Amino acid sequence: MKIVTVLLVTALLAIGCGGGGQKVTRLNPNETTDLSGKWNETDARMVAEKMISDCLSRPWVVEHVQKTGKKPIVTVGTIRNETNEHINTEIFTKDFERELINSGKVRFVASRNQRDEIREERQDQAEFASEATRKRIRQETGADYILVGAVKTITDQIEGKRTVFYQTDLELINIETNEKVWIGTEKIKKGIAQKKYKW
Repeated sequence: MKIVTVLLVTALLAIGCGGGGQKVTRLNPNETTDLSGKWNETDARMVAEKMISDCLSRPWVVEHVQKTGKKPIVTVGTIRNETNEHINTEIFTKDFERELINSGKVRFVASRNQRDEIREERQDQAEFASEATRKRIRQETGADYILVGAVKTITDQIEGKRTVFYQTDLELINIETNEKVWIGTEKIKKGIAQKKYKW
C-alpha cells in the first residue's frame, strides 16, 4: 500500500511540475514574425509574390502566346540555398509554384521529383490496373520554361549589432533554346540589435 501511495504522489508531482510554465500562442500565419532576424516564412512568401508578379508582367508571356497561341508551360527547378542559414527551399519553391498557378497566365507541370513518383505510379498501373483505367506512358506535357535560382546573404556585424542582406536571384529559361527570357532580383535587409550579449 505504501508503495502505491508513493507512486501516486510521484506521478502527481510530475504532472504538476511538468510544462515548466510553457505557454503556446497561436499566431496568424500571414503576420510578419521576426524573432531571430533569420530568413523565415514571411520572407519566402513576400519574395515569391513580388518576383512572380514581376516575372508575369514582362513581355515573354505575351510573346509566347502570340507565337504559339497557347499559354506558356512552366516548371520550377532548383532554388539553391547559398546562405549560411538553414532554409527549407522546398517551402520556398512551393511559394513560387503557388503564385505561378494562381496567376492564371501560365500552365504548370510537376517538378522533377514529382514526375519520378508519378512515372512509378504509371508503371505500377501498367502492371496492375485494368485496361480501362490505366494511364498511358509517354503522354506527359513538356514544360516550355524552367525557373531556377538562388538565395544568398551578406552579413555585417559589430559588437551587439548585425545586419543581414538577403538577395534572391531567379532566372526563367526556355528549355528548348536555353534562352533566358526573364531575370529577377529581390532584396531584403534586416538590422538586429542585441544589448546584453555579443554574437
